[in-house]
Amino acid sequence: MIRNTTTPFWRSKRIISILIQVVFASIVAAMFAYFIKNTIDGMEEIGIKLGFGFLTQPAGFMIGEKIIDYSPADSYARAILVGLTNTLKVAIVGIILTTIVGVVVGVARLSSNWLVNKLAGLYVDIIRNTPLLVQIFIWYFAVFLNFPKIQESISWGGIVYFSNRGAAIPWIETTEALWTWCIFLFVGIIASIYLWRIKTKKQIETGKEQKPTLWAMGAMLFSAAIALIVTQKPPFYLSIPVIDGSMFVGGYRVTPEFAAILIALVVYTSTYIAEIVRGGILAIHKGQTEAAKALGFKDFDILRLIIFPQAIRIIIPPITSQYLNLIKNSSLAVAIGYPDLFNVGNTILNQTGRAIEVITIILLIYLSFSLITSIIMNIFNRYYKLVER
Repeated sequence: MIRNTTTPFWRSKRIISILIQVVFASIVAAMFAYFIKNTIDGMEEIGIKLGFGFLTQPAGFMIGEKIIDYSPADSYARAILVGLTNTLKVAIVGIILTTIVGVVVGVARLSSNWLVNKLAGLYVDIIRNTPLLVQIFIWYFAVFLNFPKIQESISWGGIVYFSNRGAAIPWIETTEALWTWCIFLFVGIIASIYLWRIKTKKQIETGKEQKPTLWAMGAMLFSAAIALIVTQKPPFYLSIPVIDGSMFVGGYRVTPEFAAILIALVVYTSTYIAEIVRGGILAIHKGQTEAAKALGFKDFDILRLIIFPQAIRIIIPPITSQYLNLIKNSSLAVAIGYPDLFNVGNTILNQTGRAIEVITIILLIYLSFSLITSIIMNIFNRYYKLVER
């Protein structure tokens, strides 16, 4: 007679594995709860209670650079929002410029031209082996602050100025007619798509040239003409900067702090992206290049149409990490006084003494930046990944 024996649960590998994980998670949760309780008890002993009510109080300090409206009478929450937008400005512009520079340098590292190849290699070796904070200081103190005074600004064509107050460049300013223009242009886009489809369909059915693109462009131009007649003014105009005493009027001013942190981040991060791009291109079998050359493709077309579309599947995952590093490294802007999220948060912390609350807010915002960036890059990666049968 054969007995049905079952393994006791304390000897089951699966059960033991689950129990170990539960015990470990319980220990971590208990330690976390202990430290939180200990912190709360310690703060209550000195008369401080945890809470975020202070965010509604007036900030009482100026922020030199801002995208949204702000004054010292605004709340701490508004000040944090200003720092957040300043960080986003550095991150978004930095990611775009870093990608461009990194791709160019990465391709240059593989150039058959000896001088281009060696210069790109020298650029990568020097920048990668220099601390980022040192580079920020060099750009800020040795470059931008050594520009002449605003009255003696370096001018390019009378429309671009460089001084120790920053750079002033022409900028697009909107008018009150912008929203009216947007409505008419939206209608024009819908009409152009409709006309293009109708004309394309008719061209296929009759075999006669109907010029669908010309009709679509005509619809857009007609809607723009109607908008101009109705509003009597354009949706925007070009604002040219001029020097008025000790300040720039008009245009857009790029502060030395923003320029220093942006250029330093772009130059530093681009060296890592350049190596990722170089590695991705080298990972594509050389037979692809040889076959393309045999078919008469030029070198630039081979890279643009054959090699890079395949290499991008290899490049995207590691390049995501560099984007995240750029966002987190932007907090080094506090060293030169750029009012990013960390700088503004540090000022609020010093004024209110709410260290735990402020640090928690900063951590959650940077975590959100990283998660959003990762999600976007994962979507991009999923779009470009190789579809297997």
